[in-house]
Amino acid sequence: MRAVVTRVNQASVSIDGAVYSEIGSGLLVLLGSEEGDTQKDIDYIRDKVCGLRIYEDAEGKMNLSLQDVGGEILIVSQFTLLGDARKGKRPSYIRAGAPAEAKGIYDQAVESFKSTGISIKTGVFQAHMEVASVNNGPVTILLDSRKVF
Repeated sequence: MRAVVTRVNQASVSIDGAVYSEIGSGLLVLLGSEEGDTQKDIDYIRDKVCGLRIYEDAEGKMNLSLQDVGGEILIVSQFTLLGDARKGKRPSYIRAGAPAEAKGIYDQAVESFKSTGISIKTGVFQAHMEVASVNNGPVTILLDSRKVF
């Protein structure tokens, strides 16, 4: 499982020109499921995202997590995170989870994030979405449950 985590002042998902969901201060999490992902992968990503110390403390040092500052999370499924463009110019998505499997993993991940008590908003799996964000910093972190990078 891969995630791109961006600290935002606000973020939203629109579908067919209408805002589907939005958050204020928090994290925009683009989430991609890899073939064979399990609850262990979900737990790893959830714990990392919720615990990332990427918010400034009183001294201006990145020492606080989203849980410490009370922000929200917007989770958007994005299978293209598993694209492999090392050969040629057309990415291969062979490692991305098949849609039925990936939807189940995405739904499990959303429920797992909700169990933390953090306010969670989502996009719609396999929908064509317009994602808008006002990045804060900018601060963007890449996560991979298999620790590929």
